[in-house]
Amino acid sequence: MPIYRDKKRGSFVFEFDRLINSNRVRTVKHLPKTWNQTQADAYDRQESARLYAIATRVQRPEFTIEDAVDCYIRERVPKLKTAGNVAKELALLFPFYQGRPIAALSDVCKTYAMKGVKQDGTPLAAASIRNRIRYLTAACRYAWKHHDMAESDPAAKVTVPTVRNERHQYASRAEMLAICRLCKNHNARMAIRIGFYSGMRLGEILRAKVVGAAWVLADTKNGNPRIVPIHPRVAVCARRFKKAPKITIQDNWQRARDLAGFSHYHFHDLRHSSASEMINSGVDLYTVGAVLGHKDARSTQRYSHLATDALSVAIGKIGQKIPNIPKLKSA
Repeated sequence: MPIYRDKKRGSFVFEFDRLINSNRVRTVKHLPKTWNQTQADAYDRQESARLYAIATRVQRPEFTIEDAVDCYIRERVPKLKTAGNVAKELALLFPFYQGRPIAALSDVCKTYAMKGVKQDGTPLAAASIRNRIRYLTAACRYAWKHHDMAESDPAAKVTVPTVRNERHQYASRAEMLAICRLCKNHNARMAIRIGFYSGMRLGEILRAKVVGAAWVLADTKNGNPRIVPIHPRVAVCARRFKKAPKITIQDNWQRARDLAGFSHYHFHDLRHSSASEMINSGVDLYTVGAVLGHKDARSTQRYSHLATDALSVAIGKIGQKIPNIPKLKSA
């Protein structure tokens, strides 16, 4: 009998063990303790029929989001730079997708967007919700593409919260130098100057290799290598800068910027400041994006409001007559 009672657990057990089309199909499942014989028998008939249908390919197997996440964590996550964080974020979503079929991904994400909260009960930031939903959709898409766990893209109908968290803080050269003067750590002082004159992120500054008159970044955030020319004003810094723990640079930056009265600045704002300086000097957005290493032009659009002079020149050209070009006399 496929159904029997486990006396130790006090519940019915469904056991299926058949040879179908020369393939062994076996599964064991403990049913809820509150179920009676009638409920257990009904489950036996329904589940046995489903397993037969799957084994004979009459019915497609129904995978759960748990199956997709387990597969993703086992195969794909170890290859990611942020493997530990991805696994942790997916674990926080577990109560919402536990036992849910992969076809219900859209509903699971919608529910999390409305009910997801921190451990202390306070609402989650839209960016946190968006990132966790993207991790979950990535797992389900991976399972669909590589293991055929769904008939179509399970994330096609998923919507994520709109996040507008672009910072618009731009330090002037004078403010940057004021912070440098109050920074007691020589290495951190050079990192600040390099950040302002290169547009590199702090992590990139610490990884960059000086080759000739440029910094070479073999691995960047968008996955593409990048070459950043060295500004003459930080040529000495480029040669003398020594690799240091990121926290050391950050701590010295924070102390110096607070002493200078610019507590609202983050180190990453030096990158924005670099873009601002280039745009205000007449550099076009495409070139600015190339210097910063933007893979998508939309990332550079956040600085478009700074290009007011270029826009004024463009507007001023409307309606202007094209000068007559004298025709060349034939020989």
